[in-house]
Amino acid sequence: MYSEHYGFSEKPFQLTPDPRFWYESRTHRKAMAYLGYGLAQGEGFIVITGDIGAGKTTLVGHLLATIDRARFTAINVVSTQVEGDDMLRLVAQGLGLPTDGVAKAQILDRVERALDDEARAGRNVLLIVDEAQNLPNSALEELRMLSNYQVNGRSLVQIFLLGQPEFRDRLRESAGLEQLRQRVIATHHLDAMDADEVEPYIRFRLKQAGYQGSPTLGSDIYEVVYDATNGVPRTINTLMGRVLLAGAIEGLERIDGQVVEEVAREARAEGVRRSPSTTSQQPLAAEGDRIAALEARLAEQEGTLRRVLGLLIGWVEADNEANRRGPHSDAA
Repeated sequence: MYSEHYGFSEKPFQLTPDPRFWYESRTHRKAMAYLGYGLAQGEGFIVITGDIGAGKTTLVGHLLATIDRARFTAINVVSTQVEGDDMLRLVAQGLGLPTDGVAKAQILDRVERALDDEARAGRNVLLIVDEAQNLPNSALEELRMLSNYQVNGRSLVQIFLLGQPEFRDRLRESAGLEQLRQRVIATHHLDAMDADEVEPYIRFRLKQAGYQGSPTLGSDIYEVVYDATNGVPRTINTLMGRVLLAGAIEGLERIDGQVVEEVAREARAEGVRRSPSTTSQQPLAAEGDRIAALEARLAEQEGTLRRVLGLLIGWVEADNEANRRGPHSDAA
């Protein structure tokens, strides 16, 4: 609604990650430097952690959009509390290997062969595992074993682990992860943006969405946004999306700090009404998670619909072609 009202080409503060909206804050610049270091080393583990909404998934999207696909084969796995054997199957599937009804020993052999084939073709395999805090030790141990695969002293797979802050603590403190801990060559924690980064972040996203100067933004909004969101990117997106929606509904051509404060106050009140015990402190972040999940679900449904329509079109065209040829065309 607000996109049409203000003339945006798309939503500037959408919650689903989009590499085109990558903004290189100071903490994200450091994270990319560590990931680049890991790619150059070609071995071991790089661990990136951050709170919900800090931009870990966006970081991965930016990395995948910028790496040289002629030199790297990337596998992106979002973990869902899978055990070791299932993690191995997810990696195998990422390499294009069938796993249904295949014994673990055979999968291991096929994975090693596939990794070796990639190396012989001059490509490094990059395995990215998101939501690593959900993984049990058995899955992490399976990943560590994969990191042992080498040919002529060269590692066959480079692994990036991304997770929430508790994964960093667990990795540091768990006695059962000592061997994995020794393989970690660099770690970085994604902090929230500083106050002076909020304005360029907002203006960057507006520009990417085709901002033409409407609405005008008061210089006092950025401090209010920072105070309401603590500089967390996804929470900023949630708040600014609501601000622009409110502006469109009210027909505002100028948005100032008072407007932002009123919207933030409404969001806090909604959070208290929903669950005083859990969401009153982070209503915007909680709402952002819900909206992001809905947007991702819609995108998946749209993709499924396109595939089904493509199949239907193919069947119709094939049927028309058969009718055009006639029943005896094969005999001719």
